[in-house]
Amino acid sequence: MVRGSARDIPALLAKAAWADRETGSLALDDLADLVCELGFVISEATAPTVPFLLELAGAPHVACKADALTLLLAIHSSRVWSQSAAAALPRYAGNYADKVQWETDAREAVLAGRQVVEGLIGSVDPDVAAAAGKLIDAFRAEAEAGS
Repeated sequence: MVRGSARDIPALLAKAAWADRETGSLALDDLADLVCELGFVISEATAPTVPFLLELAGAPHVACKADALTLLLAIHSSRVWSQSAAAALPRYAGNYADKVQWETDAREAVLAGRQVVEGLIGSVDPDVAAAAGKLIDAFRAEAEAGS
């Protein structure tokens, strides 16, 4: 796999969708390296990948739903590019515009899946229910901070 390349994303999503829990989790870990590196660095491919992660989380047959939700939480929570732009000298702040937009688009894509996440709070799998609850808490915290 080439670091930072989006070409492996479809195969990793398919692997996560149809694999057992351990293999699916490993596929999502590899996917995270491409769309949310280090757990907080959003890439250009992140926002287009989010709907597929939401689909994984909501699909009955997927064994690694909690991992998909955890990745969605990391994506939603990422602010590294926004913070870097804010801290940059004015003459360099414009260098972050595209990356800040990637974060905004990714966060909005995660928020668009709120109904899927809310449906998972009552999951019989305690890991899924807990991960969904954390993501809903993050949505609420963001809404309260924006008020």
